[in-house]
Amino acid sequence: MVKDPIIYIVSDSVGETAELVTKAAVSQFNGSHAIIKRFPYVEDFANIDEVIDLAKIEQGIIVYTLVKPDIRKYMMKRAAEEEIIIFDLIGPLMDQLEMMYNRKPLLEPGLVRRLDEEYFKKVEAIEFAVKYDDGRDPRGLLKADIILLGVSRTSKTPLSQYLAHKRLKVANVPLVPEVDPPEELFTVPKSKCFGLKISPDKLNFIRKERLLSLGLNDSASYADVERIKTEIAYFEKITDRIGCEVIDVTNKAVEETANIILSKFRNVR
Repeated sequence: MVKDPIIYIVSDSVGETAELVTKAAVSQFNGSHAIIKRFPYVEDFANIDEVIDLAKIEQGIIVYTLVKPDIRKYMMKRAAEEEIIIFDLIGPLMDQLEMMYNRKPLLEPGLVRRLDEEYFKKVEAIEFAVKYDDGRDPRGLLKADIILLGVSRTSKTPLSQYLAHKRLKVANVPLVPEVDPPEELFTVPKSKCFGLKISPDKLNFIRKERLLSLGLNDSASYADVERIKTEIAYFEKITDRIGCEVIDVTNKAVEETANIILSKFRNVR
């Protein structure tokens, strides 16, 4: 019976890529198995010596993803000296790409993993913005990086989504005179809170357009100027109580407002 080979996965990062590729190769031999041992974060010659010694003792082979040229060369040199079979999964492709791009690689281990982490942070932030949109659950205010406050139709939701793509967890709270704001709003740091202010005339226009798009009469109280002024006065009362930053969004695109918030948010961190 053929003995299961011992395969050492050597990487200057966590070694997930090399292990997945190795397992994919082994799986092509139906019913065959291999003993896979992972050596992550290999950063110096001593680490290479260690795995070379083990592979020699156990008659194993080495599969590796090492981005730094000096470490790769040392691996090849030591493996040749000890007659150990090695497979470089990333080096030859990097060399070829270097010629094609006509520039040097970054030579930074773990970049793929870092990019993946950034992607998942963005997804998490987007899901957070959806879950805590429009004041659905006040508990989200305690977890949020940023809290947006405003009357209806001040672009709280699109702004929340835009900031979520910057990997920030954003909750937003609609302010309505007939509804008391959640108590959590007055317990979070005021630096997290941003009020979105808009002129009554602009809001009147936006709300009328919204009613018409829904096939409704644009004379409804929702778009009434006096009603709008009452809502804005209530908004100012709440933001004054919190003592938070207020941004006039009357003639601003979402991107402009987001950049103001990002600038102020980063300055207080």
